[in-house]
Amino acid sequence: MSDVNPPSDTPIPFSSSCTHSSCNPPWTFSCYPGSPCENGVMLYMKYVSNEELQWFKQLLLTEFRTGTMPITWDQVKTASWAEMVHLLIERFPGRRAWDVTSNIFAMMNRENMCAVVCREINGILHTLEPEDLNVGETQVNLEEGESGKIRQYKLNVIDKCFPTWDFMTWPGNQRDFFYQDVHRHTEYLPCLLLPKRPQGRQPKTVVIQGVPGIGKTTLAKRVMLEWASNRFYTHKLWCAFYFHCQEMNQTTEHSFSELIEHKWPGSQDLVAKIMSKPDQLLLLLDGFEELTSTLINRPEDLSEDWREKLPGSVLLSSLLSKRMLPEATLLIMIRCTSWPTCKPLLKCPSLVTLPGFNTMEKIKYFQMYFGHRERDRVLSFAIENTILFSMCQVPVVCWMVCSGLKQQMERGDNLTQACPNATSVFVRYISSLFPTRAENFSRKIHQAQLEGLCHLAADSMWHRKCVFGKEDLEEAKLDQTGVAAFLGMSVLRRIAGEEDRYAFTLLIFQEFFAALFYVLCFPQRLKNFHVLSHVNIQRLIASPRGSKSYLSHMGLFLFGFLNGTCASAVEQSFGCKVSFNNKRKLLKVISRLQKCEPPSPCYGVPQLFYCLREIQEEAFVSQALHGYRKVVLKIGNNKDVQVSAFCLKRCEHLQEVELTVTLNFKNVWKLSSGSHPGSEAPESKALHGWWQDLCSVFATNDKLEVLTVTNSVLEPPFWKALAAALKHPQCKLQKLLLRRVNSIVLNQDLIGVLTGNQHLRYLEIQRVEVDSNAMKLLCRALRSPQCHLQCLRLEDCLAAPRIWMDLGSNLQVNRHLKTLILTKISLESCGAYYPSIAQMERLSIENCNITQLSCESLAFCVGESKTLTHLSLAENALKDEGAKHIWNALSYLRCPLQRLVLKDDGVILLCEALKNPDCTLQILELENCLFTSICCQAMASMLCKNQHLRHLDLSKNVIEVDGILTLREALSSQKKRKEVIL
Repeated sequence: MSDVNPPSDTPIPFSSSCTHSSCNPPWTFSCYPGSPCENGVMLYMKYVSNEELQWFKQLLLTEFRTGTMPITWDQVKTASWAEMVHLLIERFPGRRAWDVTSNIFAMMNRENMCAVVCREINGILHTLEPEDLNVGETQVNLEEGESGKIRQYKLNVIDKCFPTWDFMTWPGNQRDFFYQDVHRHTEYLPCLLLPKRPQGRQPKTVVIQGVPGIGKTTLAKRVMLEWASNRFYTHKLWCAFYFHCQEMNQTTEHSFSELIEHKWPGSQDLVAKIMSKPDQLLLLLDGFEELTSTLINRPEDLSEDWREKLPGSVLLSSLLSKRMLPEATLLIMIRCTSWPTCKPLLKCPSLVTLPGFNTMEKIKYFQMYFGHRERDRVLSFAIENTILFSMCQVPVVCWMVCSGLKQQMERGDNLTQACPNATSVFVRYISSLFPTRAENFSRKIHQAQLEGLCHLAADSMWHRKCVFGKEDLEEAKLDQTGVAAFLGMSVLRRIAGEEDRYAFTLLIFQEFFAALFYVLCFPQRLKNFHVLSHVNIQRLIASPRGSKSYLSHMGLFLFGFLNGTCASAVEQSFGCKVSFNNKRKLLKVISRLQKCEPPSPCYGVPQLFYCLREIQEEAFVSQALHGYRKVVLKIGNNKDVQVSAFCLKRCEHLQEVELTVTLNFKNVWKLSSGSHPGSEAPESKALHGWWQDLCSVFATNDKLEVLTVTNSVLEPPFWKALAAALKHPQCKLQKLLLRRVNSIVLNQDLIGVLTGNQHLRYLEIQRVEVDSNAMKLLCRALRSPQCHLQCLRLEDCLAAPRIWMDLGSNLQVNRHLKTLILTKISLESCGAYYPSIAQMERLSIENCNITQLSCESLAFCVGESKTLTHLSLAENALKDEGAKHIWNALSYLRCPLQRLVLKDDGVILLCEALKNPDCTLQILELENCLFTSICCQAMASMLCKNQHLRHLDLSKNVIEVDGILTLREALSSQKKRKEVIL
């Protein structure tokens, strides 16, 4: 063991002065959603430097010297921070792992780390599993020669898993093949088994999900390779096995031990020993999309005996459900669409989502693939087409896009003209897999085989099938000649181990040909095109993007094919005419859907918007969006910004937009700035342009009257662009609602909209921190004669008491402001605070903790007002003394008060005030005011004497039968009927 000098006390991103219980620890922000670190424990270990981590390991080794299974330096020398966390919690169960960690950091003089450890254990101690003193693993006793068999098995794994990618998943001309690791997937590798909250234990089932081609199989093989090379959790005595589900999906029954023996011939006795220690089994299961049998959910049909011969579906279901080998660790690779099928069987799974290439990795891939002379032009083209560039997050698709674009450039084509949308790039690439007509069949045979391939793809997409048998081929009228041809083109592939079962080489091929089925013209048919049904069109366009619809790419390709330039490319590339009959039906269905029900709020951007961006035909898009009056958008990436801008500019009758922006604009610049730190990144520059396009809608659409911005964090330049659009002379916006946005929104630019937009009548600010500068700007705007605001609503906004007093003193200057609504604003420290309401018609101060002193001042204002018609003091504990001032004011009102909304215990006092014949109150709402039948006698007396009250709401109060009878008797004696809700 080499000596390591104690390193300097390198700080981690943690402030020791942060002691408030609500202060979030910094490491909670370092986990991507769906990463293996999500809900992990001891995440602060990630911030320990490499030098310190080595020192930590050496100090930890002294803790193991007395154990039954000591850890050696070779086992931890290359271990990552996550593997060290795993080791700590496995060998020191319960809180002991945190105590040991804290002690080691104390020996390293890392007091700040000790504080972090202490805070975490205090937070999760009550949920940790109880300590078990007998958790140490027992090693398998190996006979002479068995260690050599294990070493040989590992060598076989290395040979099979290196290189980790499969050329069958990279079809076509592979001379220009280029593979690039996904950095985040490499980071995920050592964290897959990181112990999780709340029990603080390693997950026994880890589900690794992702879209097809994202790298699930590559990651699985990388795990096998790292294990065989003694670089994956080397402190664990695991024996790892990789299974494709197809291996279990055989017609003959077999036991699990037989499956392992098949991978390890001549090692039957050794396999039996390994199976006797199931906690040392690491099983990787892949290929669920090719599973043709149905998983079994009924517990009584499952088996726990790994020696028993079972049907493949029963065997696989028994493993997934932990009925068989419950102590084994499972790593399961599935597509996102397979998750609902597997989820019911799994016990406490940890879900990891593979993200694929990030922006920087996509840029790097393009730069590496193309020469220096070409790459800037190609990269600029790709970034400008956000739908295409987003699809490049899948490594194999990124390669396909690069290959297709390179072919166009070699022909000397202008990329923008030759490839107007993402679909056209795939047309160029996929058609290159097809042989020329001279090498192919006759035109008639070619069309028949292409129709059969498209039929197969479409039918399987609607039925969510990935594997096709003989009956599927017959249904699609695809004969063996056609199958052989498409196998040779690498469009189809044969399922391993099954002679008559096939799949598309890539799912994107299946999606492409499925959409092509509905645009190609087949002259030999009576109706020369295949009709899309109303229901299927709705399935393609009605699903919000955030729902991970498995039909989203098919929908994109369908609309993309109907673009004029792309349709010409299809005809030229595939030798078939394009039919536009379904194009007319698309418009009819879209219009009908909007008439039947308005577009519902969705998570993300409506799928229809992406489809319309792909067709890129002005007349079609405008007609499709004709019925849109309200749009709800959640923008989370560049593509959302560009697509939303494109469609909003063509919603001619749009009246209302609700916008949620979760895209980290600052992070976009960091990711795409690349190797030019002094210049603005191309994607960042493009993003700003798309955002300005989106904002320009408010300056060009004179029907757009309402904008709601909610749950959004925007940088100042983007707020500035939005404010500029809202101040444009042509902007007719009347209502602006800001809900749960970052506090910098209340800046000079956006508050300037109050004076810069002569049409704005309503401003709502909800759950936004208001500082003194923001209030100063707001008050200045309200005092301006250019401010025509009629209603101001402030809800649940955090601010100092002095700030609310400043607001109250500035309201009387604005002669246009008629309505003020304050909700969940703490006014208890404001003393005799009351807003100036001389010109107010409606005043609502709800759940604001107003005091007796405030009530006295408010009563004076109400009494002096000549214009107030509506007053709400709901959800304020006024008490008798405070309420008395309000009720007395009601007796001598000078204003035409018609509506009063309260929530208070002093109902009897109110009733006394309402007996005054001069009281003109017409509507009284006492819903859910917590009063009982005790008040009903006073209320009945008031009803008999008050001649103006015409509507009384007493619902959601416990007035019981006696109270109801008392009120009914009073009402029955009335000559003028009153409307009472009980």
